[in-house]
Amino acid sequence: MKKVSPLAPKGGFPDLPVIKGAEFSNVQAGVRYKGRADVMMVRLCPGTRVAGVFTRSSTRAAPVLDCQEKIGKPSDAGAAILVNSGNANAFTGKSGLDAVARVTGGVAETLDLPVDRVFTASTGVIGEPLPHDRITAKLAELRDALDAGAIAGAAQAIMTTDTYPKGAATTLDTPAGPISIAGIAKGSGMIAPDMATMLVYIFTDADIDQPVLQNMLADLTNRTFNRITVDSDTSTSDTLLLAATATGPRPGSLAAFQAALETVMLDLAHQVVRDGEGATKFVEVRVTGAVSEADAEKVARSIANSPLVKTAIAGEDPNWGRVVMAVGKSGAEADRDRLSISFGPILVAENGWVSPEYSEEKAAAYMKGQDLLIHTDLGLGNQQATVWTCDLTHDYIAINADYRS
Repeated sequence: MKKVSPLAPKGGFPDLPVIKGAEFSNVQAGVRYKGRADVMMVRLCPGTRVAGVFTRSSTRAAPVLDCQEKIGKPSDAGAAILVNSGNANAFTGKSGLDAVARVTGGVAETLDLPVDRVFTASTGVIGEPLPHDRITAKLAELRDALDAGAIAGAAQAIMTTDTYPKGAATTLDTPAGPISIAGIAKGSGMIAPDMATMLVYIFTDADIDQPVLQNMLADLTNRTFNRITVDSDTSTSDTLLLAATATGPRPGSLAAFQAALETVMLDLAHQVVRDGEGATKFVEVRVTGAVSEADAEKVARSIANSPLVKTAIAGEDPNWGRVVMAVGKSGAEADRDRLSISFGPILVAENGWVSPEYSEEKAAAYMKGQDLLIHTDLGLGNQQATVWTCDLTHDYIAINADYRS
């Protein structure tokens, strides 16, 4: 058993609401792992609208390419999602595409669905053929186990180096009745989404049109999952699907629904970072005072992805010089003499020099906390951006040095 991340939410997997029109199951197929669930299935009712965003990696996995072709095609038929862990079916050439066809075709036949309404994903080791026969042999068992209350098992089945299953939910009250949103995610390493072995599945009973859902998802992804990083590496397999079963009311306010959806997405994004491989610190990197949002994001990512900054955080060292370095290398417009840096409430540096108020002792004490804020103000404009990351520890090296062993 893996040691659960010290940053994991207290209380374990949350009690997620049942989404009418969505059923879940999981099974042990032995794709790579032994003695644990490694395949999950979701069946979605007729009329479900599906939106999706995917990795923009130029080495996208075969399931990603298949899903991208299917998203947005109009259909009133039901739908299904099938995900395996242990094998990413990435960099597998024609055999990878054949494996996707076998799995999607098998699911379509088992659930009596059009193959264009079957969405799959694979996560795990890259470059090894997917043993698709182990999955297709379990499809009837998955179908027979489908249950509207089994979303927690689905979250467990998609984990790889994750130390805990990730779930989040909210309920939006509308004049026509409540709308529920529930989501699950997996991700721990190879996390710097560009839409890491990151998979996210969100479900709602809202009655909302697919084009609206798609635009909303793309916009919110840029403010949530595209603002997290564990190790600066973008996976070949990043997939985020949002399914609206239309079994509940139409949102009275799209803005209110979008805000509720963002809450769930940001919660899941933060959980991915909190489960970063070997992580002991959750870090918010906030950059203000930039001439553009793009520059603010450049600086935030430069700080969040710097191995020197991340190892200093792991060592609980308030080494603000490394933050200065990261600002300087970012490529964004910056002026040394207008720069200020704070660790939480502690002003560390300002006007191109250490702050006269700075206390190394207080800063070192602050760095011992689990949830940290690094705030950099560039002093040049009024644009800002936030990126969330974690520290870089010896355990990250150990996990990845032995990943295929």
